[in-house]
Amino acid sequence: MSTPRKSPKRPAPRTTSAPAVHPVDRPADDEIWRRVTRELADDLAVDALARDRAGKAPFDEVARLQEAGLPALLTAPGPARRGADWRAACAVVREIAAADSSVGELLAHHYALSWSSRFFGPAAAEEHPPGSAPDEDGDGPTTPAETLTPGTGRTAGAPHTARPPLALDVCTAEERWLLAGGIEPARGEAEPGLTLTPAAGDGWVLDGRRSFASGVTVADRLVVGVRPGGTGDLLVVLVDPAHPGVFTDAGTDRVGQRLAGAGTVTFDHVPVAPEHVLGALPHDEHAVAPFATLAPLALRLLLVQVGLGIAEGALAEARDISRAGQAGPAPADLADGTVVADGSATGGAGDDPYLLLAYGELATAAHAAAAVVERATDALARGLLAGRSLGPEERADIAVLVAAAETVTGRAAVHITTRILELVDTGTGPDTRGGGPGFDRFWRNARALTAPTQAAHRLRDIGDHYLNGTHARLTLRA
Repeated sequence: MSTPRKSPKRPAPRTTSAPAVHPVDRPADDEIWRRVTRELADDLAVDALARDRAGKAPFDEVARLQEAGLPALLTAPGPARRGADWRAACAVVREIAAADSSVGELLAHHYALSWSSRFFGPAAAEEHPPGSAPDEDGDGPTTPAETLTPGTGRTAGAPHTARPPLALDVCTAEERWLLAGGIEPARGEAEPGLTLTPAAGDGWVLDGRRSFASGVTVADRLVVGVRPGGTGDLLVVLVDPAHPGVFTDAGTDRVGQRLAGAGTVTFDHVPVAPEHVLGALPHDEHAVAPFATLAPLALRLLLVQVGLGIAEGALAEARDISRAGQAGPAPADLADGTVVADGSATGGAGDDPYLLLAYGELATAAHAAAAVVERATDALARGLLAGRSLGPEERADIAVLVAAAETVTGRAAVHITTRILELVDTGTGPDTRGGGPGFDRFWRNARALTAPTQAAHRLRDIGDHYLNGTHARLTLRA
């Protein structure tokens, strides 16, 4: 195992040519976001293959995201928060992933983590974030702010003069942060994990080691979940990776998603201030609010958008090559489009009935996956709007739709990217010495993204809900 190294210093963002306006103040205009996303996706697609082969830490990719203002997109609706909603965020992730799925995964984790204080924090964090309108007497919220009691992970009342809970989505937009991390360790995590102990004065001290799937090599802030003393309620905390006690070991041996910034982070006596405890999750599953359990569903659905983007991006790029006649050599006696015995003419690969059949099959698989994903996206968006009034039945229905989208899209992405290799990446022609057209990256990325998902478990939960009305277990694991 390699020795952990200090997190590298992050370069300054590239100078932006966008209008001089702070990202948090940009209007929630879907047309603007679509145009910005399309332009960035086109820019990423130009050198996606070269960057994938280089396998460098995605500092340049993050600079492009910041230049476009996309990390600040998902701020909650409100008079002082003018970002877009979850449907727009899902559309952005999907289009970016079609051009570069590693960047799409970076953005997916960032969006899901940016709502950590809303999912796990006290109600005051959702109702009165920094910058929201004060009450009528101008003295701020009259509802007592809730703070987390060190050592218990539970909330306790505090006077209204106490520091208000941190609204992470608003702070992320204002500070231009890129977030990474994870609430729970991945399945099969071999590391000893994280520990959180009360500090001598106030706050906590974080120690331990954990692997993360995305963004840790380039993040401005880390969001991690840890149980004090290894037991009890789980606390969600915010950590600055530039602290001297934070060390990052980049994951350089990944088969796919090479530019997602995955790695292992070591925390060595890192202080956590009380205001950087974003929220708590009870150890007792039955005490968890249904709204809080939307957190893993939101991340899973955003990663589904990445998988759908991979499938659509591979299919579109293969279509362009097939249209250009590079899908493979035509038979020698038909290469010039001469007339055959039955009087028909052959115009090249685009008239091959078997090729047309293959593209019809793949396009249908992509359309079917997109339809299932859209239904799950709408259901999750409605659940998020319901907030803390969301009931367990509604949450169960959302979970089933997300699981269905995950299963259908995962299978479609692997199938489409595998068939594309057969149709296009023949290993012949002028691109051979350079590694071919590079369609293997779509297959590698699809496999890396879907490998942690247990399709059989998802299908079992769907079947149990459909047949018996059983609710899937409330869990934070994505």
